[in-house]
Amino acid sequence: MNTTAFHHIRAIAKRELGSFFGSPVAYVFLVIFLLLTGFFTFTVGAFFERGEAGLASFFTWHPWLYLVLVPAVGMRLWAEERRAGTLELLLTMPINPWEAIVAKFLASWIFLGIALLLTFPVVLTVNWLGSPDNGQIFAGYLGSFFLAGAYLAITSMTSALTRNQVVAFIVSVVLCLFLILAGFSPVTDMLTRWASPALIDTVAAFSVMTHFEGFQRGVVDSRDLLFFVSIIAFALFATATILRNRRAG
Repeated sequence: MNTTAFHHIRAIAKRELGSFFGSPVAYVFLVIFLLLTGFFTFTVGAFFERGEAGLASFFTWHPWLYLVLVPAVGMRLWAEERRAGTLELLLTMPINPWEAIVAKFLASWIFLGIALLLTFPVVLTVNWLGSPDNGQIFAGYLGSFFLAGAYLAITSMTSALTRNQVVAFIVSVVLCLFLILAGFSPVTDMLTRWASPALIDTVAAFSVMTHFEGFQRGVVDSRDLLFFVSIIAFALFATATILRNRRAG
C-alpha cells in the first residue's frame, strides 16, 4: 500500500467514524449492545450460578448477538450512499474504489471493536471473583472481533446490492444465520441421520461456530484466523465487484 492510498483510506475512515459518533444512533447501539451482553451473560448464561472463573457465558452468545447487531451497523455502508445519491460522487473522486471499501469497512469494524472493548467490566468482574485464564479471555475477544468483522464484511456486500437498508439488513442476517447453522449442533445431529461423516465435516467447516469455538477455548489457531480473514476478503472483493459493475453501468 503506497502513502497516497493510506492517506485516502485514513481520511475516509475518519469521516465515517465521525459520522458514527456524530449521530445519537451510535450511542443507542452501544447502550443496547452492552445491555444485551450483560443480560445474556449474567441472566441467561447464569454467570454466577456456574461457579467458574471464566467467560464462557459471555462469548457463547456473541454469534447470536452479532447476527442482528452487526448488520444493523453495516446496512448503511453503501445503501445510504446510493439512497442519498452520493455513491456516484464518491466513485468519481480521484481514489480507487477499493480504498473507499476498505476505509468504510475499517471504520465500522473499529466502531464494533470499541463496543466490544466497552465490555471490560465483565473481565474485571471475573478477575475480582476468581483467577481466570486471561490468555483464554484475550483469545475469546480476538475471535469475537474477527467474527464481527466477518459479519460486517458480508453486510457490506449486501449493502452494495441495494439502496434499501432494510433489504440489506434482512439479506445479511440470512447469510450470517446460514454460517451459524452450518455447524450448529442440532443441524449437524440432523445431518448424521442421512449424510456421511465427511459431508458433515465439510458443512461444519463453513460454520463460524466451528471456528469460533477454538477461540473460546483459548486456542488461537491459524486455520480459524484464516477462515475469518477469507470471509472478510471474499465479501469485500464481492463488494468491489458489485460497485465496479454499477460504476461501469
